[in-house]
Amino acid sequence: MQISDINGKVRLRNGVEMPYLGLGVYKAKDGAEVINSVGHALEHGYRLIDTASFYENEAGVGEAIKNSGIPRKEIFVTTKIWIDDQGEESTREAFETSLYKLDMDYVDLYLIHWPVPGKFLDTWQIIQELYEEGKARAIGVSNCLIHHLESIKQFGGVEPMVLQNEFHPRLVQQEILEYCENNNILYQAWSPLMRGEILTNPVIKDLAKRYSKSPAQIVIRWDLQKGVASIPKSVHKERIIENSKVFDFDLRAEEIALIDSLENDTRTGAHPDHFMEHFQKKP
Repeated sequence: MQISDINGKVRLRNGVEMPYLGLGVYKAKDGAEVINSVGHALEHGYRLIDTASFYENEAGVGEAIKNSGIPRKEIFVTTKIWIDDQGEESTREAFETSLYKLDMDYVDLYLIHWPVPGKFLDTWQIIQELYEEGKARAIGVSNCLIHHLESIKQFGGVEPMVLQNEFHPRLVQQEILEYCENNNILYQAWSPLMRGEILTNPVIKDLAKRYSKSPAQIVIRWDLQKGVASIPKSVHKERIIENSKVFDFDLRAEEIALIDSLENDTRTGAHPDHFMEHFQKKP
């Protein structure tokens, strides 16, 4: 990944260019909150917006993009299919519902949000069809481990172009990064700031002081230098702007290794092999 500025992109395996820095909108409320946050991001140079049907804010994302006046083709839009919608019979309907809410003719990236056992390969089959029909410019998966990716490879057809996983200094999972690099899959981080928990870590704070940057900027820069695309979430204008100011410094190799050493397999979300139990516990 060649890092330049907020306009920089990485080329996916199919030739589609995807911005390596974007805005995540998980938990941003539909309506004014998500419309304003997406608007601030687009105004300050972001060109990738990551949403999902589960977030229940696709309509607001679509409205903000339309309000921005920026041509649709210049904005990279990601959305995802939720657990309850997976399977051969319901995947296409779920996709069309997302398109309707976004008020768009296509999405730039469509992801399986979680790999539902017994369903995610059937879901992948339909997503491949949507890709072949041009309704999704790129396709991929989220919250998957190597064995999930291997299952898709053995299934045949179009392989994922993107893997979006929880990724931060406490959850590096270097072996998955290397697998993706070897298989030409772009790795993208959700919860790159560990929902704010990592920002008080002494190592991160020390590096922030050294570079006169915020802890968040240090972590986002670390993402990019490890070849990981990043979608930090915020609904606050100042933080959205701050999170994009990561292109005027370089972390040294030993500093990247130091951040890597913080890995302790801590997750803020569910484990990809046990998420069904996690979500079934939700009210």
